[in-house]
Amino acid sequence: MDASPRFAKRVLDFRCLADRCEDTCCVGLRVPVTEERLWQLRTGVKGSPDEAHVESLLEENPEGPPSERAFIKMQPDGRCPFLDTEKLCSLQRRHGEKVLPDPCVTFPRIVWRWNEQVEVAGSLACPEMARLLLLEEGALEQVPGPLEQVPRLEAARSLPGESGDAYVVHAQAIRAAALKLLHRREFPLATRLMFLGQLAFRLDSVFRGAEPVSGTEAERDEVVQVLLQSVDSPEALEAMHQEFLSLQVPGAPCAGLLASLLKSRASVARGDRFGPFVHSVLKSLWGSEQAEGDSEGAWREYSARWQQLQAAHGARVEQYFLNYGLAQWLRSPFLELPSLLAYVFRLVMRVATLRLALVGHPDVAALCAMEQGAAPEDAQAVLDRAAIDCFYLVARHVEQAPDVLALVRQLAGAGGAETLGKTLIFAQFC
Repeated sequence: MDASPRFAKRVLDFRCLADRCEDTCCVGLRVPVTEERLWQLRTGVKGSPDEAHVESLLEENPEGPPSERAFIKMQPDGRCPFLDTEKLCSLQRRHGEKVLPDPCVTFPRIVWRWNEQVEVAGSLACPEMARLLLLEEGALEQVPGPLEQVPRLEAARSLPGESGDAYVVHAQAIRAAALKLLHRREFPLATRLMFLGQLAFRLDSVFRGAEPVSGTEAERDEVVQVLLQSVDSPEALEAMHQEFLSLQVPGAPCAGLLASLLKSRASVARGDRFGPFVHSVLKSLWGSEQAEGDSEGAWREYSARWQQLQAAHGARVEQYFLNYGLAQWLRSPFLELPSLLAYVFRLVMRVATLRLALVGHPDVAALCAMEQGAAPEDAQAVLDRAAIDCFYLVARHVEQAPDVLALVRQLAGAGGAETLGKTLIFAQFC
């Protein structure tokens, strides 16, 4: 392994708030137990008063893969049966961390091996991690950290893909180019997302097309470098920006689609926070908890509030979304998806959903309607709380939901120019 593990800076400061947290991280989740962890759990509690209780709460999955040899049987309300009254793990208290399934040890940290380099990122599905990563400039800077702070190093995920694939070989360079584009603050966020789409389209056209480029490894390396440099010139970026500005976003249909996505998740998501949150967002913009009525009117209200937020709190809102984009590239390698453009499209859809949620948050609506005179620090505190609500709840209940992922794949289309076009449309909404 290379030198020190690298951490997203504020991940190093994470500490579980337990019963002081506004939510419970396990609610609604299906916690898998690997074959190895199942053996360690049973061995760890054997002969103790917990042995029979633990066995009764394991749902064996003998035909499943080794990574899902069993699952924890959650309570009817979706909570883990091993949580105590302080919202801490009773198993860990009595038997130590070694008996816990991998997700219970690592969450909300995410551990990856980028070749020999270990990296630790953070999941925004935890409200405390969201506070750490969203509310501070530089929170996502990658810094070296102590090996002992890597949670369950042996369970670190490895980058997917074939070893000789150009994307695998150049994964770090491609990600570095994407992070650099996100940092181009002289352009609006929507434009930066467009830049990512254009970069992805160019790379995919060469390396993920019907006839991928052939040639020696050195020749393919040169092609990658040329394509990365094509989105590094200030003049080229400005030209793309001006062309992007000429596009007209179909705002009302986009808003209606995003509202439908939130509404569909609210009907099935577990926990007592997400459903009321979605209904309040939809009522704030549409005047109806079911987003019934005039989407054109909702779009006008949305646009007006966004302009107010930009005028009064533009730098703060910029920080939320910049840090969110950086967190996504660090916690979820683009190699997880079959193409880079599919990854960028998914990111654009997530940003668009978050922006709708933030603008529709009732506290943000009240802030926009407030008369002049509120102390700026008070307004920022309100905005920060609303942002944490939006980002952690969407990360937790929307982003990884199988039905949402399937819908995003369907919306993305067949790839290439079709997916790029849709990426530009939804990027305009951002």
